[in-house]
Amino acid sequence: MQLSPKLTALFHQFLRFAAVGLSGTLVQYACLWIGVNYFLMNAAIASAIGYILGSVVNYVLNYFFTFGSQKSHKEAATKYFSLLGVGWCINFGLMILFHDYWNWYLWLAQIVTTGIGLIWNFSGSKWWAFKHKAH
Repeated sequence: MQLSPKLTALFHQFLRFAAVGLSGTLVQYACLWIGVNYFLMNAAIASAIGYILGSVVNYVLNYFFTFGSQKSHKEAATKYFSLLGVGWCINFGLMILFHDYWNWYLWLAQIVTTGIGLIWNFSGSKWWAFKHKAH
């Protein structure tokens, strides 16, 4: 079975988005590990700080590499960081739920949360923040 060209392009763009997201995820996970192990921070707070720092890295890479955006940075960044503001709330809330209330293992909670956030962030970035204007 062969995928349609549009579906193939979407899949390749998602793979680029996920690859870019690895850089932000590494920043977030490093903040989580350092915050919990060296500063004895709550896991949700350490993860939330890392999410913010990782999002800056991801914005630049997604603007140029993933979406090749033609939008001004004012428009794209405003939309992107609004989208990620909601994503930050999702990340923070899920970490509290999974780790603090349900007592999931820290890294399992973060990995599941990251997967959910990946879908949210890609969808919003593709169809809103970096969406090309129709001619």
